[in-house]
Amino acid sequence: MLDDDDVFLITVPGWGNSGASHWQSYWEVLYPLARRVEQDDWLYPTRDAWVQRLAATVADCDGKVVIAAHSLGCHATVEWLGQASLLEQKKVKGVLLVAPPALPITPQRAAASGELPPGAPLPDFTGFAAPRELRLPVPARLVASHDDLFCDWTEAEALAACWQVPLLSAGNSGHMGSNSRLGDWKAGQRLIQQLILD
Repeated sequence: MLDDDDVFLITVPGWGNSGASHWQSYWEVLYPLARRVEQDDWLYPTRDAWVQRLAATVADCDGKVVIAAHSLGCHATVEWLGQASLLEQKKVKGVLLVAPPALPITPQRAAASGELPPGAPLPDFTGFAAPRELRLPVPARLVASHDDLFCDWTEAEALAACWQVPLLSAGNSGHMGSNSRLGDWKAGQRLIQQLILD
């Protein structure tokens, strides 16, 4: 990936975090100034806690940032942008939103995801009842696939319209997480590089 010592890459994982085979994990190894937003509870998320962790991670970066968010991390990122000050927004060169789920996440979709151990109660996804309606104040791209368990293509189109960002197709790549076998996802790297250079 592009090595620019003025730009930090912030990865924002979704529900359940991103494992070793997730493209975000590959990118963190490839990019020297990568920072992952860590959460106290990956399985039972609350919007406010996730947004606060993202805000703290951005604040810890001494320079410009690009954000690569996946799944529920997309909604946390959009919510943070809606709350961020103008000074905080100016730190952000761009945002890549990958496979945001349709909200609310239904019990059927949550149960079918495989994220929870057998017998574990389903999360209520506190604060993630509906997408934040917001024209994003920074350059952004939304990438979605046509066979995502968490988001039909028509729902992805609605999210792109809600946030007023371009929607790019990843074909049939599922939820674009660890199970999608995207590796270091070179097409996504090119999108991040474009945001860094713009």
